Amino acid sequence: MDFAEGVPCWVDAMLPDVEGGKRFYGELFGWTFEDTADGRGGQSGQFGQFGQSVPSGLSRQYTLALLDGEPVAALAPKSDGRMPTSWTVYLATPDATALAARIKGAGGQMITDPTPVGPYGTVGLAADPEGAVFGLWQSGTHAGFSRQREPGSFCWTEVYARSAEVDLFYESVFGYGSLDLADEPGGEGEDFRVWSPAGTEAGSDTAIGGRAVMSDAFPAEMPPHFLNYFVVTDCDAALATARRLGGRVRDEPMDTPYGRIGVLVDNQGAAFAVLQEPDRRSG
Repeated sequence: MDFAEGVPCWVDAMLPDVEGGKRFYGELFGWTFEDTADGRGGQSGQFGQFGQSVPSGLSRQYTLALLDGEPVAALAPKSDGRMPTSWTVYLATPDATALAARIKGAGGQMITDPTPVGPYGTVGLAADPEGAVFGLWQSGTHAGFSRQREPGSFCWTEVYARSAEVDLFYESVFGYGSLDLADEPGGEGEDFRVWSPAGTEAGSDTAIGGRAVMSDAFPAEMPPHFLNYFVVTDCDAALATARRLGGRVRDEPMDTPYGRIGVLVDNQGAAFAVLQEPDRRSG
């Protein structure tokens, strides 16, 4: 796949226990896995820098999650127990160094400066002005997702911010076109903005992500963050499976114009969401 700048092209989860993550996500999404114990042998080992804050990540295990044999995500061990257990979304760029400079110029910061990962590409880790973390990926031989927007794969990302002022950061850095859902029919009172790649007409058909303002319903101690969505055929069944596997439901399923969604926390503490699209029916 080809990914325009600013479009999500990859996700990975940093976990205390990768084997536990494989059991959880393998049953939940039907993933199989390809991994290596070090950075010297095999494709997945070369991706060990993803999500790591230090170059030594290159010598750590990185496990590709496969859907029907094609890469759709990855799991990696946390290199430091103080790091969050979380999913990270990576945004595509043709020039990670130039993008890093724009991020800093717009008030964000680079947690990890752009670093080559063998022939596969260049990776970096950034934070917006409120501290929400996302990755950068400049592709080499690895473009990103081989499959997406189908059951068991990534479909959407959104940043939860304390203020809509972060819009200026993302739109100046990536050139996104924007659409406020509050301005759409039936969207009264909804403080949610969707973003489309630069050069495209902003709208639900072209949107690749969005921004929500965190309401008082969110705990005061919860930091700004990205939430990543995966497609499932049956939202309620997916939540029941996650509970059985040791996860928990953060937000009970609800119907939206875009499908039925629920927010989960896996068996190690990483949050993500599932989406059952309106035209998908279980069974």
